[in-house]
Amino acid sequence: MYAFTYERPGTAAEAVKLAQAGGKWLAGGQTLLGSMKLRLASPEQIVDLGGVKDLAGVRKEGNALVIGAMTRHADVARNADVRATIPALARLADGIGDRQVRAMGTLGGSVANNDPAADYPAAVLGLGATVITSARQIAADDFFQGLFASALEEGELITAIRFPQPRRAAYVKFRQPASGFALIGVFVAQTDAGVRVAVTGGGNGVFRHTALEQALGRDFSPAAAAGVKTDASELNGDLHGSAEYRAHLVDVMAQRAVAQALAG
Repeated sequence: MYAFTYERPGTAAEAVKLAQAGGKWLAGGQTLLGSMKLRLASPEQIVDLGGVKDLAGVRKEGNALVIGAMTRHADVARNADVRATIPALARLADGIGDRQVRAMGTLGGSVANNDPAADYPAAVLGLGATVITSARQIAADDFFQGLFASALEEGELITAIRFPQPRRAAYVKFRQPASGFALIGVFVAQTDAGVRVAVTGGGNGVFRHTALEQALGRDFSPAAAAGVKTDASELNGDLHGSAEYRAHLVDVMAQRAVAQALAG
């Protein structure tokens, strides 16, 4: 690694001030530290968010859950309110990476990083969540902007994410065995406003599958999902799977997600 200075602020305001002065935030460190070890990133100052206590935790807010950005994956997975209100979100968190990743990785870090195969972005987009930052509130549909890109401005810190409670929801992924990332992951949610379907692992970032949404809006069943074929030309391929294979996985994972959502 290159030399750097280390700061551990106690408040979000202090963290934002340090970042505006050129510091790089450290949440769970699952991506940043690996990048630094490979010398793909060389920040001069690290701002560790682990000391900002009010960035972690889960609270109910009407028919929604507000989860702090520094809440660890393992804590989301075992939180009683998450398991009761949005069990699909708890199951998603419990399936991220391995035990060490779940113990260290954070909700906000994952969403801010916006890895194209990450799990949390599928939940945020699939549930129509709201990303709360140090400056504003951003709807999920406006937040994700492609490969490792988001609507966050320089020095803007995710403080929490508000997840509305769906009628039904489920997330099913085909796991890449080495990394635990989703080769394809599909999050299906039936909400008061309609059906939302988010796909991760297939492109330059998470995206909504409008054809599946329309079909499931008319008939929320695995059979309806089976009637929709995903266009492989809109997906990416790599050494782990071709675009055609990923398109097939989207169709299969969507059917399984609907069946799981109906089973409760």
